[in-house]
Amino acid sequence: MAANTTGEILKITTFGLSHGVALGATVDGCPAGLPLTKEDIQIELNKRRPGTSKITTARDEKDQVEILSGIFNGKTDGTPITAIIRNKDQRSKNYDNLKNKPRPGHGDLCWQEKFGNYDYRGGGRGSGRVTIGHVIGGAISKKLLEQSNITVTAHVTAIHNIKTTKKLTLDEIKENITKNNVRCADLDKAKEMEEEILKLKEEGNSVGGIVEIIIDNVPLGLGQPVFDKIDGDLAKALMNLGAVKGVEVGLGFESALLTGKEMNDEYYLDGDKIQSKTNNSGGILGGMTNGMPIILRIAVKPTPSVNGIQDTVNLLEKEETTIEIEGRHDPCICPRITTVAESACSMVIADHMIRAGFIHPDKLE
Repeated sequence: MAANTTGEILKITTFGLSHGVALGATVDGCPAGLPLTKEDIQIELNKRRPGTSKITTARDEKDQVEILSGIFNGKTDGTPITAIIRNKDQRSKNYDNLKNKPRPGHGDLCWQEKFGNYDYRGGGRGSGRVTIGHVIGGAISKKLLEQSNITVTAHVTAIHNIKTTKKLTLDEIKENITKNNVRCADLDKAKEMEEEILKLKEEGNSVGGIVEIIIDNVPLGLGQPVFDKIDGDLAKALMNLGAVKGVEVGLGFESALLTGKEMNDEYYLDGDKIQSKTNNSGGILGGMTNGMPIILRIAVKPTPSVNGIQDTVNLLEKEETTIEIEGRHDPCICPRITTVAESACSMVIADHMIRAGFIHPDKLE
Protein backbone atom coordinates (compact mmCIF):
# COMPACT_ATOMS: atom_id res chain seq x y z
CA MET A 1 0.00 0.00 0.00
CA ALA A 2 1.36 3.40 -1.03
CA ALA A 3 0.34 7.01 -0.37
CA ASN A 4 0.80 7.22 3.40
CA THR A 5 3.00 10.31 3.12
CA THR A 6 2.15 13.91 2.24
CA GLY A 7 4.29 17.01 1.70
CA GLU A 8 7.29 17.92 -0.43
CA ILE A 9 9.79 19.17 2.17
CA LEU A 10 7.76 18.90 5.35
CA LYS A 11 6.81 15.24 4.98
CA ILE A 12 4.19 13.65 7.23
CA THR A 13 3.80 9.86 7.21
CA THR A 14 0.86 8.47 9.16
CA PHE A 15 0.47 4.87 10.32
CA GLY A 16 -1.77 2.62 12.38
CA LEU A 17 -5.21 1.01 12.38
CA SER A 18 -8.50 1.61 14.16
CA HIS A 19 -8.13 -1.60 16.18
CA GLY A 20 -4.36 -2.03 16.05
CA VAL A 21 -1.85 -1.53 18.85
CA ALA A 22 -1.22 2.15 18.12
CA LEU A 23 -1.55 4.97 15.59
CA GLY A 24 0.67 7.93 14.92
CA ALA A 25 2.81 9.95 12.57
CA THR A 26 6.41 10.62 11.64
CA VAL A 27 7.15 14.22 10.64
CA ASP A 28 10.34 14.66 8.62
CA GLY A 29 11.71 17.98 7.40
CA CYS A 30 10.71 20.06 10.39
CA PRO A 31 13.49 22.62 10.99
CA ALA A 32 15.56 22.39 14.16
CA GLY A 33 14.96 24.89 16.92
CA LEU A 34 11.15 24.93 16.95
CA PRO A 35 9.81 25.10 20.52
CA LEU A 36 7.66 21.97 20.80
CA THR A 37 6.37 19.90 23.69
CA LYS A 38 4.11 16.91 24.16
CA GLU A 39 1.46 19.31 25.46
CA ASP A 40 1.42 21.23 22.16
CA ILE A 41 0.36 18.05 20.38
CA GLN A 42 -1.98 16.92 23.16
CA ILE A 43 -4.00 20.15 22.95
CA GLU A 44 -4.90 19.38 19.34
CA LEU A 45 -5.56 15.69 20.00
CA ASN A 46 -7.96 16.58 22.79
CA LYS A 47 -10.09 18.53 20.31
CA ARG A 48 -10.74 15.43 18.17
CA ARG A 49 -10.77 12.90 21.01
CA PRO A 50 -13.82 10.57 21.05
CA GLY A 51 -16.21 10.19 23.96
CA THR A 52 -16.21 13.87 24.97
CA SER A 53 -19.94 14.54 24.54
CA LYS A 54 -23.27 12.92 23.64
CA ILE A 55 -22.81 13.84 19.98
CA THR A 56 -19.57 11.86 19.56
CA THR A 57 -18.85 8.15 19.59
CA ALA A 58 -18.89 6.51 23.01
CA ARG A 59 -15.50 4.88 22.36
CA ASP A 60 -13.52 5.90 25.45
CA GLU A 61 -10.02 6.69 24.26
CA LYS A 62 -7.84 9.15 26.20
CA ASP A 63 -5.51 9.54 23.21
CA GLN A 64 -2.45 10.37 25.29
CA VAL A 65 0.46 11.13 23.00
CA GLU A 66 3.94 9.60 23.37
CA ILE A 67 6.90 11.29 21.68
CA LEU A 68 9.47 8.76 20.48
CA SER A 69 11.97 11.01 18.72
CA GLY A 70 12.78 14.40 17.25
CA ILE A 71 12.55 16.63 20.33
CA PHE A 72 15.39 17.48 22.70
CA ASN A 73 15.26 19.97 25.57
CA GLY A 74 11.86 21.27 24.46
CA LYS A 75 12.86 21.98 20.87
CA THR A 76 12.95 20.09 17.59
CA ASP A 77 16.42 18.80 16.74
CA GLY A 78 16.01 18.48 12.97
CA THR A 79 15.55 14.70 13.03
CA PRO A 80 12.26 12.93 12.26
CA ILE A 81 9.61 13.50 14.92
CA THR A 82 7.64 10.35 15.71
CA ALA A 83 4.60 10.38 17.99
CA ILE A 84 2.12 7.60 18.78
CA ILE A 85 -1.24 7.05 20.44
CA ARG A 86 -1.97 3.61 21.85
CA ASN A 87 -5.47 2.16 21.34
CA LYS A 88 -7.06 1.28 24.67
CA ASP A 89 -10.81 0.76 24.11
CA GLN A 90 -11.20 -1.13 20.84
CA ARG A 91 -13.95 -3.79 20.73
CA SER A 92 -13.08 -5.91 17.74
CA LYS A 93 -15.82 -8.50 18.37
CA ASN A 94 -18.38 -5.89 17.26
CA TYR A 95 -17.07 -6.36 13.73
CA ASP A 96 -16.98 -10.18 13.50
CA ASN A 97 -20.14 -10.22 11.36
CA LEU A 98 -18.57 -7.82 8.83
CA LYS A 99 -15.72 -10.06 7.73
CA ASN A 100 -17.16 -10.84 4.29
CA LYS A 101 -19.97 -8.27 4.17
CA PRO A 102 -19.01 -4.77 2.97
CA ARG A 103 -20.89 -2.03 4.82
CA PRO A 104 -22.94 0.37 2.67
CA GLY A 105 -21.35 3.83 2.59
CA HIS A 106 -17.94 2.54 3.74
CA GLY A 107 -14.81 1.71 1.76
CA ASP A 108 -14.85 -1.98 2.75
CA LEU A 109 -15.56 -3.35 -0.74
CA CYS A 110 -12.85 -1.22 -2.36
CA TRP A 111 -10.25 -2.12 0.27
CA GLN A 112 -11.06 -5.85 0.08
CA GLU A 113 -10.98 -6.00 -3.70
CA LYS A 114 -7.78 -3.94 -4.02
CA PHE A 115 -5.67 -5.43 -1.21
CA GLY A 116 -7.28 -8.77 -0.36
CA ASN A 117 -5.89 -8.92 3.16
CA TYR A 118 -8.10 -6.24 4.72
CA ASP A 119 -8.41 -5.50 8.45
CA TYR A 120 -12.17 -4.97 8.59
CA ARG A 121 -12.25 -4.21 12.34
CA GLY A 122 -13.52 -0.66 12.65
CA GLY A 123 -12.51 0.02 9.08
CA GLY A 124 -8.83 -0.70 9.77
CA ARG A 125 -6.56 1.77 8.00
CA GLY A 126 -9.61 3.34 6.35
CA SER A 127 -11.15 4.37 9.67
CA GLY A 128 -11.60 7.97 10.70
CA ARG A 129 -9.47 7.08 13.71
CA VAL A 130 -6.34 7.16 11.56
CA THR A 131 -6.75 10.95 11.37
CA ILE A 132 -4.88 10.94 14.67
CA GLY A 133 -1.81 10.99 12.44
CA HIS A 134 -3.14 14.05 10.64
CA VAL A 135 -3.62 15.86 13.94
CA ILE A 136 -0.09 15.06 15.10
CA GLY A 137 1.30 16.41 11.84
CA GLY A 138 -1.07 19.36 12.04
CA ALA A 139 -0.06 20.25 15.59
CA ILE A 140 3.60 20.47 14.58
CA SER A 141 2.67 22.42 11.45
CA LYS A 142 0.63 24.86 13.53
CA LYS A 143 3.64 25.50 15.74
CA LEU A 144 5.66 26.31 12.62
CA LEU A 145 2.94 28.65 11.37
CA GLU A 146 2.85 30.44 14.73
CA GLN A 147 6.30 31.77 13.86
CA SER A 148 4.61 33.82 11.11
CA ASN A 149 1.38 34.55 13.05
CA ILE A 150 -0.62 32.37 10.66
CA THR A 151 -3.76 30.85 12.17
CA VAL A 152 -6.00 28.08 10.85
CA THR A 153 -9.56 27.98 12.22
CA ALA A 154 -12.36 25.57 11.29
CA HIS A 155 -15.96 25.88 12.40
CA VAL A 156 -19.27 24.20 11.60
CA THR A 157 -21.63 26.35 9.51
CA ALA A 158 -24.38 23.83 8.76
CA ILE A 159 -25.79 20.58 10.11
CA HIS A 160 -28.48 18.95 7.98
CA ASN A 161 -30.83 21.86 7.09
CA ILE A 162 -29.74 24.13 9.96
CA LYS A 163 -27.38 26.87 8.79
CA THR A 164 -25.60 29.69 10.57
CA THR A 165 -26.87 33.18 9.83
CA LYS A 166 -24.70 35.53 11.90
CA LYS A 167 -21.76 37.42 10.38
CA LEU A 168 -18.98 37.16 12.95
CA THR A 169 -15.38 38.31 13.11
CA LEU A 170 -12.58 35.76 13.16
CA ASP A 171 -11.92 36.54 16.83
CA GLU A 172 -15.59 35.92 17.65
CA ILE A 173 -15.51 32.63 15.73
CA LYS A 174 -12.39 31.48 17.60
CA GLU A 175 -14.00 32.28 20.93
CA ASN A 176 -17.49 30.92 20.28
CA ILE A 177 -16.49 27.51 18.91
CA THR A 178 -15.02 26.66 22.30
CA LYS A 179 -18.40 27.24 23.97
CA ASN A 180 -20.38 24.35 22.44
CA ASN A 181 -19.95 20.71 21.48
CA VAL A 182 -20.78 21.30 17.81
CA ARG A 183 -17.92 23.81 17.36
CA CYS A 184 -20.34 26.25 15.73
CA ALA A 185 -19.69 29.99 16.13
CA ASP A 186 -23.38 30.92 15.96
CA LEU A 187 -24.35 29.95 19.49
CA ASP A 188 -28.10 30.00 18.85
CA LYS A 189 -27.79 27.72 15.84
CA ALA A 190 -25.29 25.53 17.71
CA LYS A 191 -28.02 24.59 20.17
CA GLU A 192 -30.39 23.69 17.33
CA MET A 193 -27.67 21.67 15.63
CA GLU A 194 -26.93 19.65 18.76
CA GLU A 195 -30.63 18.92 19.22
CA GLU A 196 -30.86 17.74 15.61
CA ILE A 197 -27.84 15.45 15.99
CA LEU A 198 -29.20 13.93 19.20
CA LYS A 199 -32.64 13.42 17.64
CA LEU A 200 -31.17 11.50 14.72
CA LYS A 201 -28.88 9.57 17.06
CA GLU A 202 -31.94 8.45 19.01
CA GLU A 203 -33.45 7.23 15.74
CA GLY A 204 -30.29 5.25 14.96
CA ASN A 205 -29.48 7.63 12.14
CA SER A 206 -26.73 10.12 11.33
CA VAL A 207 -26.28 13.49 9.67
CA GLY A 208 -23.70 15.53 7.75
CA GLY A 209 -22.96 19.21 7.35
CA ILE A 210 -20.61 21.94 6.21
CA VAL A 211 -17.34 23.06 7.82
CA GLU A 212 -15.59 26.33 6.94
CA ILE A 213 -11.83 26.79 7.29
CA ILE A 214 -10.25 30.25 7.58
CA ILE A 215 -6.48 30.63 7.15
CA ASP A 216 -5.37 34.10 8.24
CA ASN A 217 -2.16 36.13 7.82
CA VAL A 218 -0.87 34.05 4.91
CA PRO A 219 1.76 35.95 2.87
CA LEU A 220 1.19 36.80 -0.78
CA GLY A 221 2.60 34.38 -3.34
CA LEU A 222 2.37 30.89 -1.82
CA GLY A 223 1.75 28.23 -4.44
CA GLN A 224 2.74 27.69 -8.06
CA PRO A 225 0.71 28.78 -11.10
CA VAL A 226 0.28 25.45 -12.93
CA PHE A 227 0.53 22.04 -11.24
CA ASP A 228 1.17 23.01 -7.60
CA LYS A 229 -1.61 25.54 -7.12
CA ILE A 230 -2.16 26.29 -3.43
CA ASP A 231 -5.91 25.77 -3.82
CA GLY A 232 -5.23 22.49 -5.60
CA ASP A 233 -3.03 21.26 -2.77
CA LEU A 234 -5.49 22.41 -0.11
CA ALA A 235 -8.42 20.80 -1.94
CA LYS A 236 -6.48 17.56 -2.27
CA ALA A 237 -5.61 17.55 1.44
CA LEU A 238 -9.24 18.10 2.39
CA MET A 239 -10.64 15.61 -0.12
CA ASN A 240 -8.21 13.05 1.32
CA LEU A 241 -10.31 13.10 4.50
CA GLY A 242 -12.66 10.13 4.29
CA ALA A 243 -15.95 11.88 5.03
CA VAL A 244 -15.40 14.87 2.71
CA LYS A 245 -17.39 14.83 -0.54
CA GLY A 246 -16.82 18.39 -1.76
CA VAL A 247 -14.53 21.43 -1.38
CA GLU A 248 -15.24 25.10 -2.09
CA VAL A 249 -12.76 27.98 -2.31
CA GLY A 250 -14.16 31.44 -1.64
CA LEU A 251 -17.69 31.66 -3.06
CA GLY A 252 -17.18 28.24 -4.60
CA PHE A 253 -20.21 26.96 -6.48
CA GLU A 254 -22.02 30.24 -5.91
CA SER A 255 -19.49 31.89 -8.23
CA ALA A 256 -20.97 29.93 -11.13
CA LEU A 257 -24.19 31.91 -10.71
CA LEU A 258 -22.56 35.36 -10.80
CA THR A 259 -21.41 37.74 -13.49
CA GLY A 260 -17.78 38.79 -13.78
CA LYS A 261 -18.55 42.23 -12.37
CA GLU A 262 -20.19 40.61 -9.34
CA MET A 263 -17.39 38.10 -8.81
CA ASN A 264 -14.23 40.20 -9.27
CA ASP A 265 -12.46 41.46 -6.14
CA GLU A 266 -11.49 45.06 -6.87
CA TYR A 267 -8.22 46.43 -5.45
CA TYR A 268 -7.44 49.51 -3.39
CA LEU A 269 -4.41 50.91 -1.59
CA ASP A 270 -4.22 50.76 2.20
CA GLY A 271 -1.11 52.87 2.63
CA ASP A 272 1.53 50.95 0.68
CA LYS A 273 -0.37 47.68 0.90
CA ILE A 274 -2.64 46.44 -1.90
CA GLN A 275 -5.93 45.10 -0.56
CA SER A 276 -9.16 43.94 -2.19
CA LYS A 277 -12.60 45.32 -1.33
CA THR A 278 -14.12 41.84 -1.23
CA ASN A 279 -12.76 38.30 -0.94
CA ASN A 280 -14.95 36.32 -3.31
CA SER A 281 -11.89 34.43 -4.56
CA GLY A 282 -11.19 33.12 -1.06
CA GLY A 283 -7.66 34.51 -0.84
CA ILE A 284 -6.34 32.63 -3.89
CA LEU A 285 -5.88 33.81 -7.50
CA GLY A 286 -3.88 32.15 -10.27
CA GLY A 287 -3.10 29.26 -7.94
CA MET A 288 -1.29 31.57 -5.50
CA THR A 289 -2.25 33.32 -2.28
CA ASN A 290 -3.15 36.99 -2.78
CA GLY A 291 -2.65 38.15 0.80
CA MET A 292 -6.32 37.97 1.80
CA PRO A 293 -7.59 35.29 4.23
CA ILE A 294 -7.99 31.88 2.61
CA ILE A 295 -11.62 30.75 2.88
CA LEU A 296 -12.48 27.07 2.29
CA ARG A 297 -15.57 24.99 2.91
CA ILE A 298 -16.00 21.22 2.95
CA ALA A 299 -19.13 19.12 2.55
CA VAL A 300 -19.06 16.35 5.17
CA LYS A 301 -21.28 13.33 4.51
CA PRO A 302 -23.40 11.63 7.20
CA THR A 303 -21.65 8.91 9.17
CA PRO A 304 -22.31 5.74 7.14
CA SER A 305 -22.62 3.52 10.24
CA VAL A 306 -26.33 3.62 11.05
CA ASN A 307 -28.71 1.27 12.86
CA GLY A 308 -31.08 -1.10 11.12
CA ILE A 309 -30.86 -3.82 8.49
CA GLN A 310 -29.24 -2.88 5.18
CA ASP A 311 -28.71 -4.82 1.95
CA THR A 312 -25.23 -5.99 1.02
CA VAL A 313 -23.48 -9.03 -0.48
CA ASN A 314 -21.46 -11.88 0.97
CA LEU A 315 -18.11 -11.71 -0.81
CA LEU A 316 -17.19 -15.27 0.12
CA GLU A 317 -20.46 -16.90 -0.94
CA LYS A 318 -21.11 -14.44 -3.81
CA GLU A 319 -24.73 -13.96 -2.81
CA GLU A 320 -26.99 -11.14 -1.68
CA THR A 321 -27.53 -10.82 2.05
CA THR A 322 -28.20 -8.25 4.75
CA ILE A 323 -26.13 -6.59 7.42
CA GLU A 324 -26.81 -4.90 10.75
CA ILE A 325 -23.99 -2.67 11.97
CA GLU A 326 -23.01 -2.70 15.62
CA GLY A 327 -20.33 -0.77 17.49
CA ARG A 328 -19.92 2.85 18.60
CA HIS A 329 -20.07 5.60 16.03
CA ASP A 330 -20.35 9.36 15.74
CA PRO A 331 -23.89 10.45 14.82
CA CYS A 332 -22.23 13.43 13.12
CA ILE A 333 -18.60 13.73 12.04
CA CYS A 334 -18.59 17.52 11.62
CA PRO A 335 -17.63 18.62 15.17
CA ARG A 336 -14.54 16.40 15.32
CA ILE A 337 -13.49 16.84 11.71
CA THR A 338 -12.94 20.57 12.36
CA THR A 339 -9.63 19.77 14.06
CA VAL A 340 -8.65 17.32 11.32
CA ALA A 341 -9.45 19.88 8.62
CA GLU A 342 -7.31 22.47 10.42
CA SER A 343 -4.50 19.93 10.56
CA ALA A 344 -4.75 19.01 6.89
CA CYS A 345 -4.61 22.67 5.85
CA SER A 346 -1.82 23.51 8.31
CA MET A 347 0.39 20.78 6.86
CA VAL A 348 -0.08 22.16 3.33
CA ILE A 349 0.56 25.78 4.30
CA ALA A 350 3.61 24.94 6.45
CA ASP A 351 5.12 22.88 3.62
CA HIS A 352 4.57 25.73 1.15
CA MET A 353 6.03 28.25 3.62
CA ILE A 354 9.23 26.20 3.77
CA ARG A 355 9.30 25.72 -0.01
CA ALA A 356 8.88 29.47 -0.56
CA GLY A 357 11.66 30.33 1.90
CA PHE A 358 9.46 31.98 4.53
CA ILE A 359 10.61 29.27 6.95
CA HIS A 360 14.20 28.06 6.76
CA PRO A 361 14.24 24.37 5.81
CA ASP A 362 17.15 23.46 8.12
CA LYS A 363 16.96 25.68 11.18
CA LEU A 364 14.69 28.36 12.59
CA GLU A 365 16.43 31.71 13.07
